[in-house]
Amino acid sequence: MWRIIWIDLGTTNSAFAYTLNDKPEIIPNAEGERTTPSVVYIKGDEVVVWTIAKRKAVLNPKNTIYEVKRFIGRKYDEAKEDAERVPYDVEKWSDGGVVIKIDSKEYKPEQISAMILQKIKKDAEAFLWETVDKAVITVPAHFNDSERQATKSAWEIAWLKVERIINEPTAAALAYGLGKGQKKDETVAVYDFGWGTFDVTILSIGEEGTFQVLATAWDTHLWGADIDNILIEYLLKSIKDKEWIDLSTNPTAMARLKEEAEKAKKQLSSAEAVDISIPYLSVREDGQPINLEEHLSRAQFDSMIDYVVEKTVPPMRQAIKDAGVELSEIDEIILVWGSTRIPLVKKKIQAVFGKDPKATVNPDEAVADGAAVQGSIIWWDSQDIVLLDVTPLSLWVEVEWGMIDVVVPRNTTIPYKKSKTYTNAVDNQPAVTIHVVQGERPMAWDNKSLGMFNLEGIPPMGRGQAQIEVTFDIDANGILNVSAKEKTTGKEQKVTIQGATWLSDEEVEKMKAEAEKYADEDKKRKEVVEIKNQYDGIAFQMDKMVNEKPDAFSDEEKAKVKEYLEDAKKVREDQAISKEDIQKKIEEVQKFAQEIAQKSAAAQQWWATEQTEAPKDPNNQEAEVIDADEDKKEWDKK
Repeated sequence: MWRIIWIDLGTTNSAFAYTLNDKPEIIPNAEGERTTPSVVYIKGDEVVVWTIAKRKAVLNPKNTIYEVKRFIGRKYDEAKEDAERVPYDVEKWSDGGVVIKIDSKEYKPEQISAMILQKIKKDAEAFLWETVDKAVITVPAHFNDSERQATKSAWEIAWLKVERIINEPTAAALAYGLGKGQKKDETVAVYDFGWGTFDVTILSIGEEGTFQVLATAWDTHLWGADIDNILIEYLLKSIKDKEWIDLSTNPTAMARLKEEAEKAKKQLSSAEAVDISIPYLSVREDGQPINLEEHLSRAQFDSMIDYVVEKTVPPMRQAIKDAGVELSEIDEIILVWGSTRIPLVKKKIQAVFGKDPKATVNPDEAVADGAAVQGSIIWWDSQDIVLLDVTPLSLWVEVEWGMIDVVVPRNTTIPYKKSKTYTNAVDNQPAVTIHVVQGERPMAWDNKSLGMFNLEGIPPMGRGQAQIEVTFDIDANGILNVSAKEKTTGKEQKVTIQGATWLSDEEVEKMKAEAEKYADEDKKRKEVVEIKNQYDGIAFQMDKMVNEKPDAFSDEEKAKVKEYLEDAKKVREDQAISKEDIQKKIEEVQKFAQEIAQKSAAAQQWWATEQTEAPKDPNNQEAEVIDADEDKKEWDKK
């Protein structure tokens, strides 16, 4: 029998579950723990995951990878601050993404996450005595499309089919049993304060079993780790004052301080004071050991962390405001992950909402439990509960001069589908490029680029005459599909936006092969066919351009275009050629196109249409023109 499990892959810790007699049950790992560290240790051919890996961080911090969830689906420039916080080497990959370097080998964040997931799969199969190949997965509510796509890639590398992606706050609400047999509609706030995440979500839970996310707010630079770091700084200062030694550059000492700070935080959540003792933390120049002995009261602890906890207040208020509800309308506040156990955190929540939060479910297990509930709905094809999440950030298309036109506003309920009509920027424009961005800034370059794709083969027509319908379709997992259709011809291009995940199809396939010896020949053949079409399309467009404007090009340039056209035909007939070889040809032909574009106005016009995007759809129903030339100039300036 093939089994579906439900997994909360956390920044710091993970949990996984299944349903037994319609109730979610946490699956203990092979070590008997109900929640386990999301940590991987790599040394040569040795790969160790979870608790044992975390212990190795003390002696080998540069070989121990944790908090990898911070880097998944992000550019290096976006994650640079986080990269500086970890002891292992995080570098910029050639595609602008993140790569983790251990000794002489490089790993993408998706690969590291897949290692954790493989351990989950293995332990779940040992516990259930069944093959596990499907999963319901959870992601933070604020994850954008790139992060969701990259997360999905990690699961595919681990050989787990993703049945559904749900937001962590929604899963938590399911875990608390809300929506089951309730006699009235309820409004619920989910306060998620984990070691590596912080967000607040407001949900409307209907009497009929519908879960609708009304709004979500977060602070990506606020997490429970900040509290640990305060304790670490406190202990470092104590050692420096007593021993006149700065241990902040000692990786082994820092790993031990980190471990003890985390323990102290947990103890102070229930005790009034804690004694921190670390023998042989380091060694003086005279060879004598440095021991740490420190007494810390909860009152001191609260005073130290108060400014961090206070930072959780604005997102709470923002979520309430965006949801359009009054404080008096919020029926429950539920808690997720360990930092919510801190008494000062609970006091701050009570001060904002005017009522005590609900804590009837283990906050470390709430998300996995809730995912199990959703998984059982899929497993049994139940219609009793309907989840309606929201897209956390606005989705736009870029128009002229780098301006953008919103298609899907933030906090729009998903699934969601919206179409807008745009037009061509110049006469006889053979193609337009649709550039999709996500964020809340007014200009394209200030937001996150999710990807571009071309709609080619537009018939000759005057500026402003083409009618190009662009459709954004967001599925229940929050994955964005975009299509563009030229209405007069029916020409259409569809794409799942994943250009900003920095993980190509080739890389995913390679990582799958490394994870498990496997070859999907059908899929490989399909990829070769698709890239052949891409090469053929570029060559055809160049030939068409030369035929339409023959006087704009030299005889040598015309001959070169003919060579590319003939080569594209040969490539189409070549059954042995590899995808990589075709890609090299594409890069070469694109470089040539750019070179000739600099020599003639006609070519510049053609090349600009290959690089820019669609325009805005105004309220007067007249499609705005894409000024491809001007827009390209602005991008070149950037």
